[in-house]
Amino acid sequence: MDILFAEFIGTTILLLLGIGVNANTSLKNTIGNNDSAWVLVTMAWGLSVFIAVFITGQFSGAHLNPAVTIGLAFAGKFSWALVPTYIIAQFLGAIFGSWLAYIIYIDHYRLTSDEQTVRGSFCTGPAIRNYKNNFFSELVGTFVLVFAIFFIVEPNIEIDGDVVNFGLGALDALPVGIVVWVIGMTLGGTTGFAINPARDFGPRLMYSLLPRKNKQPDWGYSWIPVFGPLVGATLAALLYNSL
Repeated sequence: MDILFAEFIGTTILLLLGIGVNANTSLKNTIGNNDSAWVLVTMAWGLSVFIAVFITGQFSGAHLNPAVTIGLAFAGKFSWALVPTYIIAQFLGAIFGSWLAYIIYIDHYRLTSDEQTVRGSFCTGPAIRNYKNNFFSELVGTFVLVFAIFFIVEPNIEIDGDVVNFGLGALDALPVGIVVWVIGMTLGGTTGFAINPARDFGPRLMYSLLPRKNKQPDWGYSWIPVFGPLVGATLAALLYNSL
């Protein structure tokens, strides 16, 4: 499998399952809409990372997250030359995966009139809108994710005797999924723990393109789950290198 196609497929799977659990726990007349939603959401996102990484890790390293890609590049463990194409593949996969989840739940989307609920199934938003604190929450959550990844994973792609990639290989898929799950349960209550620019921006763009009246994509907030994770990943790489 081509490495960029693997990133596309992996991010598609991640967002299909992730947006799927959001839809299942929030839309009208779904079976999963109940009081235990947050436990289900955080667990499902963690396991979605595990499944997506397990499938594609052997091919691309399964970054599936621009913040992870940039963090690894800043740490000198991933080629900067591959960063732009990886990020493009991740965003395209996020858009496609969220579209697939929408198609699966389309009848429930049609029954759900509350636009905040519909938007919330696609992308994140703050429990309390305070851009400074929201940014800090995304920064810290992603810092924890990327910093943990540095200690979990090993180089896993070798070409002509040289290791050319560093990512979330199959054997490390479960612990990385657990890290995401724990971040969601502990730090996710403020902003919904995007901790991944593609995870938020791709579905937000998909939502903005849906044939719905009174759409509220909230572009004014959208920079938080993009730049917060990028800064957090960069700081994690800098600290890791200094150690």
